[in-house]
Amino acid sequence: MRTKTELVYTGRYTDWTREAILAEVEKQMKPSRFQHVLRVEACSIALAKKYGASLEACSLAALLHDFAKEHDAKSMKKIVLSQALDSEMTGYGSEIMHGPVGAYYAEKVFGIMDRAILDAIRQHTIGGEVMTLIGKVLFIADYIEPGRTFTGVDEARRLAEISLDEAAYFKIEKTIIHLVKKELPIYPGTIHVYNSWIQRKVGNSE
Repeated sequence: MRTKTELVYTGRYTDWTREAILAEVEKQMKPSRFQHVLRVEACSIALAKKYGASLEACSLAALLHDFAKEHDAKSMKKIVLSQALDSEMTGYGSEIMHGPVGAYYAEKVFGIMDRAILDAIRQHTIGGEVMTLIGKVLFIADYIEPGRTFTGVDEARRLAEISLDEAAYFKIEKTIIHLVKKELPIYPGTIHVYNSWIQRKVGNSE
């Protein structure tokens, strides 16, 4: 089932049409993940309308955010190393690598040069110490899309209606707590992101 959005790309960010991108994305993943991508796009467009972000940019970031998610670890590691990305992420698997690798494909395959779109794709899993509006939209949409059913998602959706920053901090904090409870190793970049956000949060409350 394809998304019902009637958004038509203008050519500002890529020469690819939305339908051509959809077809290419669909080839990269199992059907259930493709449906997730479509839900993230719909949620991103809704948040973009609410907060005044570019609908086209948010749509592109959403459609391409999981482009590399199901690629094998060996090919992702090769890109991480060849592009001089943080080599430490290779020890944390697809969950960490697929964002930066997806941004690489967004640029090299689809010709996207817009830094905000590429950063949004790069940061969508762990967030960023500094995030653009497009980055926050994707970060939150990926977390609260209608297929998500984890404990706390309703609170995340409530916060998303009030403040992108509040919703983003909620996701960052809950991710750290989840990893600690599961006794899983935490990629250092995730901790750096949390530290940056909590310092701003504490600073703003003083």
